[in-house]
Amino acid sequence: MENNTAQPGLDEPLNPAETGSQRGRILDAALDVFARKSFGATRMDEIASEAHTSKAAIYFHFPSKERLFLALADQFANLLERRVKQAIEPEAQGMRRVQVAVEICLDTFGKYRRAAKIMLAQGAGLGAAFEEKRSEINERFARLIATYLREAISQGEIAPVDVEVISVAWMGAIYALVIHWVNTGEPAPQQILSALVPALLRSVGYEPQKA
Repeated sequence: MENNTAQPGLDEPLNPAETGSQRGRILDAALDVFARKSFGATRMDEIASEAHTSKAAIYFHFPSKERLFLALADQFANLLERRVKQAIEPEAQGMRRVQVAVEICLDTFGKYRRAAKIMLAQGAGLGAAFEEKRSEINERFARLIATYLREAISQGEIAPVDVEVISVAWMGAIYALVIHWVNTGEPAPQQILSALVPALLRSVGYEPQKA
């Protein structure tokens, strides 16, 4: 995890493929305004001004401010999955992929702290809609981890474990630490990475490899 200061404008684009498109400009503008003012205090007029477009253009892509926020959550989840899959591609199947996936997950939250803070800290204001989206994203990544754990079991790297329970528990631990970090700045990002990853891997009887 990188120790960014979370100032608006420091994050790289969540989806470079959309950079320059009207939809991409709206999402980038929403991220900037939410970071400065919070979801509740943001007006669609402000997002339109930041994106150099009209409110009608925003509503063409997103029927409400809530849907715009949830689209940012999807964009962040897609980025996270894309980074994980790219990182594990050169790795052999098994626990090394599990380790890399967890490390990249934590690194992404650190590299995109501004987006992570908006998604995790401000999302509570959306109530049930955000909780449903958060659960969907958590399950999405728990399934990825479960897949890699099954590979490790099939190759005899670790003893059989309940991968569904383990993967959900791991995502819960990651989420709890990251949300504490984005809200307080503690523990230090490298401290989370160096302490949490080995603890998770050892919980299934695997001694982590050094990066």
